[in-house]
Amino acid sequence: MQLFENATEQKLRGGYYTPPQIAAFLLQWGMSGLTHPDILEPSCGDGVFFEQMQNLNMDFTSFLGIELDEEEANKALAIDLPDAEIQNRDFHEFCLTTNQRFDLVVGNPPFIRYQYYDQSLQSLAADIFKKAKLKYSKLTNAWVTFIVGSSLLLKERGKIAFVVPADILQVSYAKQLRNHLIKTFNQVNIISFEQLVFDDIQQEVVLLLCEKDGSGRHNIDHVDVKDISALQFLLNGGLHFNKKTVNKDSDKWSYYFLSEEEISFIENLSSNAEHHIGDYASVEVGITTGANQYFTVPKSIVDFYGLDDFAKPMVGRSVQVSSLDFTTHDWQKNVNKGSRAHLLVFRSKEEIANHDGAKEYIASGEADGINKGYKTSIRDDWFVIPSVKLSDALFLRRNHLFPRLVLNSAQAYTTDTMHRVFFKLGTNHKAFVASYYNSLSFAHAEIVGRNFGGGVLELMPSEVESIYLPYNEDNDMIFDEIDAMLRKGESIDKILDFTDQKILIEKYGYSSEEVKLGRTIWEKLSSRRLKKGRTNI
Repeated sequence: MQLFENATEQKLRGGYYTPPQIAAFLLQWGMSGLTHPDILEPSCGDGVFFEQMQNLNMDFTSFLGIELDEEEANKALAIDLPDAEIQNRDFHEFCLTTNQRFDLVVGNPPFIRYQYYDQSLQSLAADIFKKAKLKYSKLTNAWVTFIVGSSLLLKERGKIAFVVPADILQVSYAKQLRNHLIKTFNQVNIISFEQLVFDDIQQEVVLLLCEKDGSGRHNIDHVDVKDISALQFLLNGGLHFNKKTVNKDSDKWSYYFLSEEEISFIENLSSNAEHHIGDYASVEVGITTGANQYFTVPKSIVDFYGLDDFAKPMVGRSVQVSSLDFTTHDWQKNVNKGSRAHLLVFRSKEEIANHDGAKEYIASGEADGINKGYKTSIRDDWFVIPSVKLSDALFLRRNHLFPRLVLNSAQAYTTDTMHRVFFKLGTNHKAFVASYYNSLSFAHAEIVGRNFGGGVLELMPSEVESIYLPYNEDNDMIFDEIDAMLRKGESIDKILDFTDQKILIEKYGYSSEEVKLGRTIWEKLSSRRLKKGRTNI
C-alpha cells in the first residue's frame, strides 16, 4: 500500500477493508465445485468474508478465521456465523504449528512493507519460506508470506482466492512466489481492474485465483475488467478463463492478458539471444547524488556562488529532452530557461579550501541538513558525489507515452532519474539509438518494465538491457529524420509508421502482419497502463 510519512496503526498491521462485492465474488468462485468445504481466512479483519458467507447462505463444514488484532477479531466474532471459529492469534505461528488442512483459503492478506514488519514476524516468515523450500528475503512484503503459507495449508485438491497488490505480476521480490504458484497450482487466474478498488489508497490490486485439481497441467490466464461491478457479470456469464500454458522462464506475469498468438510472438523476441540492447551497450543507473535538489542547480546559483569550476552540464528531467539527440544547443536552451542544467561536482575539502564560494555553498547545505541524508552521511566528504561518469546515451527511468532512449551528444551528466548507456566497442551510436524506435522494441519494453503509479512505465538497467533491439548499422541513415520528427512534435504513431517500415520490414524482413501484431501488442500494453494512470489522478 502507499505509505505516508507517519505510519498509522492501520498501516502497521496492513489492514484495509475488502469491499463486500469482492469478498462475495472470491467466496462464490472458491466455493464453486466444492461440497461442505473446510475454509480458512488467515487475516479475517472485521469479518467481511464471514458476513458475506452469512448473506449468501453458503454451506460449509468449517470456517476458521485467524486475526492478530484483538479488536478486529471481536468484530468478526460478533457476526456470529454458525459453525465458524475466530482465533485471535498470529497467522505465522498458526501456519507453522497446525495440522489442519483446508479446501479453500480466502481473504485479503495484510500489505505490510518490510520496514514495518516486526522482527519476530520476520523470523517466523523465514520459517514459512523454509517449510515451502523457498529462500526468504527481508525485502519480502507480508502478503507474499501469507500466500506462501496458505499454499502449504491446502488439501491435495484445494483453492486460494485472495485480494493482492498488482505487484504480484511484476516486482522482483515476488518472482519466487510466482514460480512457486505455477509449480504448486494447476490453474492460476488473475483478475485486474481498470479503476482503483480501494478509494483511500493509490495501490492497484488484483484478484488471485489458484486451484489444484490433480491434473498435470500448469496454466494461467489474466482478465482485465472495468471495475468491481463487472465481477457479477463474470459470475452471471460463467467464469471461462483461457488456459494459457505457463512460460516457466518468464520473470513476470504482466503479459498474460495478451492472446496466445501475441504471447508466443513476444516470447520469440525474448528468446532471440543476439538482438537485445545489452548486446550492444551496458546500462547503469544515473549518478546518485543523495540530494538532487541540492546538487543540481540553475545557472543563477552557479553565478551567485561563483561555482563555474564545479558546474558540469547535466540533464535530469524528461521535459528537458524532446529529441532523439540531446545536443549542446539543447542543453543551452535549458540553461536559458532557468532549468537545473548544472551538476555540482565538488572535490575534497583540501581541493576546495581556497574557494570561498564552494565553501559557502557547502556550509548552506550543512545548515539545511543535506549532509545528514542517508546517502550523503555515509561518505567521507558528504558533498563529494561518487561514480561521476559520462555516458554515450540516456534512457529515461520512468516514461509516460513511450520509453525513451536519447543520444547524449551534449556530453551531459545525469542523475538517477535517467539511466546511463555505455556503448560497446564497434557499436554505431546513431544506428543503435535509431534502431530502438520501433513497435517491437516498445512492446518488449512494456513487457520487461513495471507499471509505476500514475500510468508510468519504470525500467531498471537490467530490464533495459533485455529489450529487443533490431540493430542494423544502416539505421544511422534515418537517425536525423526520426530526430526531426520528435522535435516537430509528430505523434508516436506517425513515427512508428515510418520506423517500422524502415527498420523492421526493409532491414529485418518482418512481414507487414508481424509488424502489425507487434504494434497491437504495444498499443494494448501501453493504453492499458495509461488508462490506469488516468484513473489514479
